[in-house]
Amino acid sequence: MAFFIGVDAGGSHCRARLIDSGGTVIGTGEAGPANARIGMEALGAILLDVTGQAIRAAGLTPDQAATIRSGFGVAGISRPGVPEALAAMPMPFATMAWDTDAAAALLGAHGGAEGAILILGTGSIALVRARGQEFRIGGYGFPISDEGSGAALGLSAMRHALRALDGRTRATPLSAAVTERFDHDTVRAVAWMDAATPRDYAAFAPMVMDHAEAGDAIARSIVEDAALHVERFVETIFERGAERCAILGGLSARMRPWLRQRTTDRLSEPEGDALDGALRLAGYRSE
Repeated sequence: MAFFIGVDAGGSHCRARLIDSGGTVIGTGEAGPANARIGMEALGAILLDVTGQAIRAAGLTPDQAATIRSGFGVAGISRPGVPEALAAMPMPFATMAWDTDAAAALLGAHGGAEGAILILGTGSIALVRARGQEFRIGGYGFPISDEGSGAALGLSAMRHALRALDGRTRATPLSAAVTERFDHDTVRAVAWMDAATPRDYAAFAPMVMDHAEAGDAIARSIVEDAALHVERFVETIFERGAERCAILGGLSARMRPWLRQRTTDRLSEPEGDALDGALRLAGYRSE
């Protein structure tokens, strides 16, 4: 019996899935953020934690665990020095394969075939594999990039809320809901922004979507602007040679109704997720 484990280590959470040679899931694991920015020591500890959870859930013996073939999709792996540090990281598996979390998601979405994905989560990035080449579009980091993402929605909401407190624009239910987090105090809001991360801004995205769907004029304008960025992403993906594209990420389902039909008609449903892609990195094939 062969065993494979796939790990999706992203900026918001880390997940592991352990399967046997027949593809049956026999163990899973989950933890918090696990991108390369947290440092190699912390990243290694989280990877060992989530894989250990899966192995214990499966009830594998140490000898069985040592035969596992592993695949890891890690956010931030392209940073200088990170690939070398990961390759040298001691992991208790027979084989290890490393790539970005986006690459794992692309493998999962199209079953290993060529295609493209647009990930809409805390940030945004497109990854394209077409005509034997692989390249990314966007994903340069917040706030200069990440258009159409949760962090971008949150940043726009904060701007609107502060302008409403100043009287430069009219207050709306969205601005009131945002400033209520800071007792409607500009000084407290600015102090929060001094230390806020992209994930902190993205925490406002569900609120923005809720108010947009309820008809808040400013919230609608924020989401409509984000949808235009998403549509331009999709147009560029096909202009660059992709034959199919899937939209993934925590914001994708709520953003999709805001896209024009001519855009949604071009989209494909993903065949699998990033963990399926990580398992492909590990060497698992269902065929």
